[in-house]
Order: sequence, then structure tokens, then C-alpha cells
Amino acid sequence: MSRDDPEPTAEPTDADQLLVLPDELRRELKEPMGPIETDAARLLADVDGPLVAVGDVVTYHFLRAGRPPEVAFVDERTERSAVDEEVRETVTEATTVEVVNPPTTISRAVVEALLEGLAEDEPTTVLVEGEEDLAALPAIVAVPEGASVVYGQPGEGMVHVKVTDGNRRDVRALLDRFEGDVDRFWSLLEEGAPDDE
Repeated sequence: MSRDDPEPTAEPTDADQLLVLPDELRRELKEPMGPIETDAARLLADVDGPLVAVGDVVTYHFLRAGRPPEVAFVDERTERSAVDEEVRETVTEATTVEVVNPPTTISRAVVEALLEGLAEDEPTTVLVEGEEDLAALPAIVAVPEGASVVYGQPGEGMVHVKVTDGNRRDVRALLDRFEGDVDRFWSLLEEGAPDDE
């Protein structure tokens, strides 16, 4: 799909939208899942292992600090507004794949891009048409123990989730409460996720 196209080349079908965030979970997801940091260098000092970044500003700070994430999800927006030109150019320069993910959903394309990115030797940037916010959840389940998933907390900074079996179990339980085809989601995700039993 060309960046100049006003519409996606194909509208996502219901089958592509694996999970939909129910209204009753919105408040829970506003709570940060880890410590909040405003300094990328300080946060990166605590990163050892794969790094997944969700959000344009988070990704921008890591790139400026010289640490490209193994997988970055960006959508050219921050807090529902367009990011400034420098941020947009920096985070989309190395776009590897473009996917469609409507707001409040986790699409099949996001899960596939996450798994493919984690399997690659080179950093993967996923440009999302729609919204990338919820990509942090499957990322927490899919990365190995000790890896880091970092996402933006509006108005506060960057949330650093250092993945453990405990927080992976918590996120699994949360995802099980989403609407949609939960069985299909787990089947797809677990093809590439580590065993946490």
C-alpha cells in the first residue's frame, strides 16, 4: 500500500480482527503495567534482551538513543494527534511492513507482524494504519522471559514491562477477557510465542 493512498487497499474483515477490547476493560488498561520512565537512556540501561516498542514517541527516543527496537509499532500519531514531522520521518524511515489494525482491536496482521519481526535478525518497524496501542499485549506474551516491552503512557512517559512468567500470565488472563475469536488468537500467537508453562 502506498503512503499516498487515502484508504487501505483492502478493508479488514471480521476474520482479520481477532480481538476487540470490551468497554469494561478500558479502565484496567489505563493502569501502567510497569514502572514509568521519562529518560530513554536510563530505561535502556535496564534492557537486556529483545526490545519491543509500541508507539511513535517511544520508538523515536530509542532510535535517537542509538538502540533500534527488535520490533517497533508506530502509527504516525501520539495521544490521538499527528506526530511532528521529525518524529514521523525518524520512526517510519525503516518501515518494514504496513498493517491495518482498527482502534480497540488486535488484528491478525499485527500478530503476524510481531511474530515475524521477532524471528528476524534485523529490526522490524511495523507501520499501523489505525491504532497500535494494544500491540503491547500480544508482545508481552510473545517475547522471551527477560525481554522488554515498552509503550507510552499518555502525559507521563514510557512504561517498561520487563517480561516475567507472572506478568505474562496476567496479560494472558486479560486477553482471555477480550471479545472476538480468542481461540484463533491464541492459536496464531502461540505458534511463535515461548512456552511459559
